[in-house]
Amino acid sequence: MGKKRIVKTGDDTESEKKIGVVSVVSKKKVELGILYVESTYNNTKLVLTDSKGNVLATSSSGSIGFKGAKKGTPFAAAKVGEIIGSKATAMGMKEAAVVVKGVGSGRESGIRGFISKGINITSIKDVTPVPHNGPKPKKPRRV
Repeated sequence: MGKKRIVKTGDDTESEKKIGVVSVVSKKKVELGILYVESTYNNTKLVLTDSKGNVLATSSSGSIGFKGAKKGTPFAAAKVGEIIGSKATAMGMKEAAVVVKGVGSGRESGIRGFISKGINITSIKDVTPVPHNGPKPKKPRRV
């Protein structure tokens, strides 16, 4: 009989499903917001909140389709920043303060991707935790 062919039907492509389409009209209208950027060696997460701290939108480089070591790259962080920026402009956001946490390579490029959508940055604050003394070292091994 031979092999059977499987035909996929539908309008959505794989790339649109991964990245997510931003709705043009948003229910919430917010002019001021706070962007939290958490950048580690393995991933970059961005969370957009209003001035009170209520979460409006969130995204990470893993959620848009990057896998493995590519999640920690500045390119992936820029893509995440652009997605969050487009969600913010759909809500009518004009200004945002930025809070950065972590030591990864996606710190600045995530913010630059966010700025590229036309939102002004009022302040950038770094809240990366710095240890004062650190944990106690292990005892030396006795043989």
